[in-house]
Amino acid sequence: MKLTVWTYEGPPHVGAMRVATGMKGLHYVLHAPQGDTYADLLFTMIERRNHRPPVSYTTFQDRDLGADTAYLFKDACNDAYERFKPEAIIVGASCTAELIQDDPGGLAETLGLPCPVIPLELPSYSRKENFGADETFFQIVRHLARPMDRTAHVTCNLIGPTGLGFRHRDDVIELTGLLEELGVTVNVCAPMGATPTDITTLGQAHFNVLMYPETGEMAARFMEREFGQPFTKTVPIGVGATRDFIEEVRAITGQHGDIDESRLRMPWWSASVDSTYLTGKRVFIFGDATHVKTSARIARDEMGFEVVGLGCYNREFARDIRALGKEYGVEALITDDYLDVEKRIEELAPEMILGTQMERHIGKRLGIPCAVISAPVHVQDFPARYSPQMGFEGANVIFDTWIHPLVMGLEEHLLAMFREDFEFHDDNGASHHGGKIDLRDVAPTAPIQSEAPAVPQVQTDGTIVWVPAAEKELKKIPFFVRGKAKRNTEKYAAELGVTEITVDTLYEAKAHYAR
Repeated sequence: MKLTVWTYEGPPHVGAMRVATGMKGLHYVLHAPQGDTYADLLFTMIERRNHRPPVSYTTFQDRDLGADTAYLFKDACNDAYERFKPEAIIVGASCTAELIQDDPGGLAETLGLPCPVIPLELPSYSRKENFGADETFFQIVRHLARPMDRTAHVTCNLIGPTGLGFRHRDDVIELTGLLEELGVTVNVCAPMGATPTDITTLGQAHFNVLMYPETGEMAARFMEREFGQPFTKTVPIGVGATRDFIEEVRAITGQHGDIDESRLRMPWWSASVDSTYLTGKRVFIFGDATHVKTSARIARDEMGFEVVGLGCYNREFARDIRALGKEYGVEALITDDYLDVEKRIEELAPEMILGTQMERHIGKRLGIPCAVISAPVHVQDFPARYSPQMGFEGANVIFDTWIHPLVMGLEEHLLAMFREDFEFHDDNGASHHGGKIDLRDVAPTAPIQSEAPAVPQVQTDGTIVWVPAAEKELKKIPFFVRGKAKRNTEKYAAELGVTEITVDTLYEAKAHYAR
């Protein structure tokens, strides 16, 4: 654990909150100081939920630390049951409360509450949010689920969606419809939407669909081992992955229902004339491992992009992402420090970023368009409209999401190029109000005169200076490659010992690196 301005994942108890918030009839009693109640805002403000998470805090204060704080936790447990009457309770400590070692699980066992009480051991100083969600759901399944006879018709469980998940709500809807076309009914979706009673019936499904390995893989492996339920290994994000997922389900179930692809527009749109200018765009991908793996395949195989870098922040999947990096011929970046990510982006100078809310901020600073593909995300990435990432409709959504930043970026570049034009200058009204256009008296533009060859200047600090004419010419270069052009020109000038960059130097550098 370290102090940082931005973080990709919260502490493990936030992951436990995501599971509790996604479920119904479950309550989380969290031994925590007053300041740790900030986590409520993640769900009410960012996810825009219309109710608070089902969490009770002991909210001890500094004056309580000199006395026994165990009674605060016991009172909170009793009060939570009396007030909410949950079917089950999970108990744990926040990262701060972990230091006082009150053992919430042991304390809860002594209370004799008339519902299952599930203790959580979440190491706050060595693991993070996704692990907390994965471990919490695993413990719930381990304590409540039991082997059962299979249903008469083919059913499955959807495993992994939680509260505060990136498009989890809509992915569940999309995947449920896709499975129905294959003749498979969803038995239970968990954690999202499930009650503790529903968890007890997980064992009657024929197999499990692992939607998000970060938050459901431990439970899926447990059910495979204890209940004999296989689980899917393909995450159906993208056209190719969705088709592979369909074949995997058919192989598990023997069901061969026809799939309607008539609403799938992404393949043709990405290959159409309107989109050919995207081919070969250099992209950098960063986020959670699942979305990075699926996005890399979409970027290279379905959109025609060139993947110049990738990485993930969840170290549990470091081996998978390093192997993926080798497959794509790049060095994978495994880090939870956004400054490392920013440095790698600056070095690679991609034309587009596929990342998290963090990378969106980095892209704004560097002038590189960014599409969000993974948590952590901000409020705009919880849209009111139906906007899945999985399945065929998810592929359509991904196409629109990725293309939009590039298209808008090109429009901004064109507006910047013509800002001083006699028709489009800032003093004019809207272009469709012809009567309001005030044509400036503009002298004929003289061609750019070739400047005298730059003479190396001796400066004690070695600073490279751009002359005004060269800076103006640099701004005509599209924003998404301008940074790279600037760096290449300065590198070229430094190699020649030139400290003043002219228009000629700019074009000489361009010719040099084009060879």
